[in-house]
Order: sequence, then C-alpha cells, then structure tokens
Amino acid sequence: MRARKTAIAASACAFVLFGAGSALAGTGPAPAPDARRAAPQSTAPSAEGNPKSVRAQAAGVCSDAYQIGATAYIDRAGAHAASVKQFYSPTCKTNYGYVWVWKSFRDKVKDYDVSTGVYSFARDEIVGQDWWNQTNGQEFWSLPAKTAAECTSAIGRLRAPGDALTGQAMTSKRC
Repeated sequence: MRARKTAIAASACAFVLFGAGSALAGTGPAPAPDARRAAPQSTAPSAEGNPKSVRAQAAGVCSDAYQIGATAYIDRAGAHAASVKQFYSPTCKTNYGYVWVWKSFRDKVKDYDVSTGVYSFARDEIVGQDWWNQTNGQEFWSLPAKTAAECTSAIGRLRAPGDALTGQAMTSKRC
C-alpha cells in the first residue's frame, strides 16, 4: 500500500513538472515537432485556438499553426474577459494573434470591439492586425504576420460599450 502511494505521488509530481515545463514561455526555439500537441482534426472553434476553424481559415491561418508562449488574459472588473495567444506556422513561417472572448463576458456585454495582431519588437509596430467593431463573436484571428525571424508577442484588445479605456493583454516575448 505504501509503495502504491509513493508511486502515485511520484507520478503526480512528474505530471506537474512535465506540464509546467511544457507551458513555460520566453525566448528560445519552437518546441520539437513531437513535443507539440496533436493538431486538431475538427473545424470547430475552441478556447485553445483551432487553426482549422472556419474563422481561422478565413483569416489565412495555416493549418499547422500551434501556440507559442504562454496565454495572456484581458481582465475587466477583476475577472478574465478574454484570452490572448500567439501562434506560429512552420510551413508558412508566419505568426498569428488570437483572442478568445470568454462566455462569461459575452453573456453580460453585447456588441464589443476586438482587435488582435502580432507585435514586432524589431519594427516597433503591430503586424497583421485585424479588428472587429460592435461584434458579439468569440473567436478572433489576426491576419498572417511575416515575423518568424523577429522577436514577437501577440496583442489583443477588448472594449465594451461605455468603457473609457480598452482592455489589453500581450503574450510573452518570443524570439
């Protein structure tokens, strides 16, 4: 019984350490192909970001795109309102910004403004930016940003009607 508890505890620790190590953001090379999660087969939108969704394909997202760096959050009134992620496609050598507006925000606020793009540290500008005004959508992809050889971060913005300031979040810097 004691050996079983020890094995379970060791497995749990290994799982936690493995998960935390794979979720770290920062500079450095992209993860090896075998370290990436399997590409989604569905075309349904998801909070994780599905490059095969209808909206992603309409924005020109390459189907092999995967998330790089950690997720950032746009907060409003002390709660998460949206997630911001950066994606990279090795085939197309492009980056993408991604914003997923949380259902809890969408249930309270109608017709908000959203934008996303990829911030290039080398150019000091947002590349591939796209925006949507008075929308109630949930999934938003930037246009392709030819920034694969640059240090970048995804940036997302969300503004509810009547808000004096736009909520904004930026993912970690990736080089």
